[in-house]
Amino acid sequence: MTMKRFLFLAVASGFLPVLIVQAKPAQVPYKTLLTELASVQEEIVTVHNTFRRGVSPPASNMLKMNWSEEAAQNARMLSKDCEFVESNALKRRITNTFCGENRYLTTDPVSWSNVIRIWYSEFKYFKYGEWTLTDDDVTVEHYTQIVWATSYLIGCGLSSCGKGKSAHYLYICHYCHEGNDPNKKNEPYRRGTPCGDCPDYCEDKLCTNPCLYYDEYSNCKAQTRGPGCSHVSVQQLCKASCLCHTEIK
Repeated sequence: MTMKRFLFLAVASGFLPVLIVQAKPAQVPYKTLLTELASVQEEIVTVHNTFRRGVSPPASNMLKMNWSEEAAQNARMLSKDCEFVESNALKRRITNTFCGENRYLTTDPVSWSNVIRIWYSEFKYFKYGEWTLTDDDVTVEHYTQIVWATSYLIGCGLSSCGKGKSAHYLYICHYCHEGNDPNKKNEPYRRGTPCGDCPDYCEDKLCTNPCLYYDEYSNCKAQTRGPGCSHVSVQQLCKASCLCHTEIK
């Protein structure tokens, strides 16, 4: 089965939750896109932070993103598998947290800036505070992950999949902490004055005081009131609520 035939069947069957673009933006030499390069890492982080500080309505708790080599190693490894479905969450784990994921598949190598812009372009289907009805043609999850306020680390990878006329390029970015909580996707950040939630930790409209931990329980606020953070299970599973008091979480 050819790669193109496989992709067609996968899309038709609904087993390919990844952006596939056949249009051809300007091609870029593949080796110049590898995320081991410091210049590529800087490009990815800069473009993300530019989009994050420019959201509308503005965000009061949007964290500044920084590069995570640990997350990048996971993304590179997964891209080399050339599998076109969302990865298992355990394969997106880094120290202290889990990471969300954006994927993009194209027939030609294009700049990371182009890839990130394509993900972000889903904003046209998104209205803050409202639930977006999505289908096979409309999704906003790449956009909401990019602007998820508490995601503060990013790491990405790229691999060439297939050869000759069937060659494709798989781009993967991991965002930590993980975004796209199903209960909060209509509000991926808190609306308000930029840095309103972090007045003492602000850099060009972005907060710089992330909580390094995350809550594994969905009801950690209640858990910290009773039985409380002195309880071993609450300490382990509600680390953000127990350890982060002024940080963005």
